[in-house]
Amino acid sequence: MKFDVALIREIAERVVSSEGLELVEVELKGSPSNQLLRIFIHKPGGIDHGDCRLISEQMSAILDVEDPFPGKYVLEVSSPGLDRPLKNAADFRRCQGRRARITLLEPLAGQLSFEGRLMGFEEGRVRVEIAGKEVLELDHENIARAKLVIEF
Repeated sequence: MKFDVALIREIAERVVSSEGLELVEVELKGSPSNQLLRIFIHKPGGIDHGDCRLISEQMSAILDVEDPFPGKYVLEVSSPGLDRPLKNAADFRRCQGRRARITLLEPLAGQLSFEGRLMGFEEGRVRVEIAGKEVLELDHENIARAKLVIEF
């Protein structure tokens, strides 16, 4: 039996949304016989230990019945953290006003990396304010990696 990412994501989305939370990411690491399944969740105001425990208990029960893994697995449920990766439109919209570091697949004006304040996401383009003045529009499809920058 092979790991079915779509099935796990579907189960996680159902469980997480039923508790009024948002599914950020489902990640699988390790060997086929000993896998680590990470589920990252979000809610306004932040995730606490009780949220993680609740989702973990519900996911464990469903995964034990569905049995989508050929071997052993470890389940971790957590917040994606302060320097979370940004992957989809919802991530960029939710984090508008925050600082981010973005690396492109193809350079823009000879540059692959940018750091600035997220100004929005529209029609497949991320708007980023650089150095408090210049606003760039970056094609979402050209973004290799994006993550929040911790501000103090």
